[in-house]
Amino acid sequence: MVLHSRVFAVLVSVFLWLLLGRSLSYASLDDINCLKSIKDSLKDPFNYLSSSWDFNNNTEGFICRFMGVDCWHPDENRVLNIKLSDMELKGEFPAGIIKCKSLTGLDLSSNKLYGSIPSNISELLPFVTSLDLSSNNFSGDIPKGLANCSFLNILKLDHNKLTGQIPAELGLLSRMKTFSIANNLLRGPIPIFRFSLSADSFANNPGLCGKPLDPCQSTSKGGKTVVIAGAAAGGVTVAAIGVGIGMLVYFRKVSVKRKKDDDPEGNKWAKSLKGAKVIKVSVFEKSVSKMRLNDLLKATNSFSKNNIIGSGRTGTMYKGVLEDGTSLMIKRLQDSQHSDKEFSYEMATLGSVKHRNLVPLLGFCVAKKERLLVYKYMANGSLNDNLHLVDDAKKPMEWSLRLKISIGAARGFAWLHHNCNPCIIHRNVSSRCILLDADFEPKISDFGLARLMNPIDTHLSTFVNGEFGDLGYVAPEYTRTLVATPKGDVYSFGIVLLELVTGERPTYVAKAPESFKGNLVEWITQLSNDGKLHDAIDTSLVGKGVDNELFQFLKVACNCVLPPAKERPTMFEVYQLLRAIGERYHFITEDEILMPSDTGDTDYLEELIVAR
Repeated sequence: MVLHSRVFAVLVSVFLWLLLGRSLSYASLDDINCLKSIKDSLKDPFNYLSSSWDFNNNTEGFICRFMGVDCWHPDENRVLNIKLSDMELKGEFPAGIIKCKSLTGLDLSSNKLYGSIPSNISELLPFVTSLDLSSNNFSGDIPKGLANCSFLNILKLDHNKLTGQIPAELGLLSRMKTFSIANNLLRGPIPIFRFSLSADSFANNPGLCGKPLDPCQSTSKGGKTVVIAGAAAGGVTVAAIGVGIGMLVYFRKVSVKRKKDDDPEGNKWAKSLKGAKVIKVSVFEKSVSKMRLNDLLKATNSFSKNNIIGSGRTGTMYKGVLEDGTSLMIKRLQDSQHSDKEFSYEMATLGSVKHRNLVPLLGFCVAKKERLLVYKYMANGSLNDNLHLVDDAKKPMEWSLRLKISIGAARGFAWLHHNCNPCIIHRNVSSRCILLDADFEPKISDFGLARLMNPIDTHLSTFVNGEFGDLGYVAPEYTRTLVATPKGDVYSFGIVLLELVTGERPTYVAKAPESFKGNLVEWITQLSNDGKLHDAIDTSLVGKGVDNELFQFLKVACNCVLPPAKERPTMFEVYQLLRAIGERYHFITEDEILMPSDTGDTDYLEELIVAR
């Protein structure tokens, strides 16, 4: 895909404007004023901030060079993380931080900050994923508002002077992985958390009780009476809540049932397009016969739910059969706020992207608010369906076929990353987006569709809802930065490679011990640390004369899912390494992937090949 660099720059600017709901210059000014406010509100006895935070500069991105400041991009004044640990800073929590509207990480640990943690902290830090206020002099209650910081992965409040009880609402923070309130003055029962915590997280709070600490016990008969009375009152409250929840569930079921009764085929939206049946389908290939919307409606039985063959973040895919017997796939795209002109421009761009390992986009149709994409039909479905069989009677995929699919898919992703200008980042790589044609040649679907989604959908709402593409495929850095990168695609493709060589699913490992509750990457890491990496390989593949290939393949997959993004290979390198493993099968007749100009890629590739 070729786009003029100036046009691409305009598209990026428009995207960011839509994402933030304000102009870039305004956003930059907000973040600059945010840092100014923090600097002015804190005493800095050792002049750490005074010597580094110099605001006498008008260059875009100048604040990104400040001590303790990370930006989303080094040339853009938009703050991602603030890390001011161990600087002897004094003062109260800096309320001016609310102006850093894109902040996801805050570390003010090991300073001399005092006062209470603001009750409106979720308004000050709406997108925070990591908050470290440990080793300060904060006092007062832990604010219930922290429970509204629903993106939190890390919360450290230990070594302060916090009092009162732990808000029960914190137990609802389902994304939490690290939580510590040790060495405070807290009391009362520990709430039930959705995540497992050790006693160390609550240590040295003399008044705390309950799991994982000692159980809460009454100390006297009177105390028992209070406990019983409290339990009775609590029971009434729980019963009332239970009735309320039951009624809510009931009315929701009734509402859903009514909707189903009103729309049993799930295609009420399609039936509303009757007046637009004559709208033409714009096609990109001369070999495709001329079509109208009416042809798509007939081919899919008015987009009946029985014709659905897949669904995901970008939309729902239907199978359609034209009157001449031609099979197609039609995707109903999720809501998009792009104008018809913008949408048509994007479609024309994607329609020009041709490669043997991409699902061909044959055309598109705009009817009222609906946007429909027409693709060539893939007879053998998705890699996910072929790899993770529901029917135990079917035989597992042979190794040579798995290797062929991996090489073809890698070739397609490498072409998107390295031979398109600008680079196309898929952002939703999984075994579901790799489709297989009648000859089991892999074809990548949904490429380029991320830009057709609303910016708020492709970034923040997917983060809010925990929909990082397909569950289990998202690179660890994305939960922190919300920025899609080529190395994020590499990580996701690494998960696909692990699926291929282990036969396991990304989020559930069938042959792991029952006590193991982690995902596929965590299992692989554990086996590697124990020197048992060979145990990860699918047993149906072992002992058939390809064990060396299997292990080399597994090592490539492991390199792709390394936690530091910079240590992962590029997609071009992944493709070349897989090609080397499958050389004896003669899968490749010609190589249409151009060598990237960056010599660093070649050096890294040579190192990996030598390591083999």
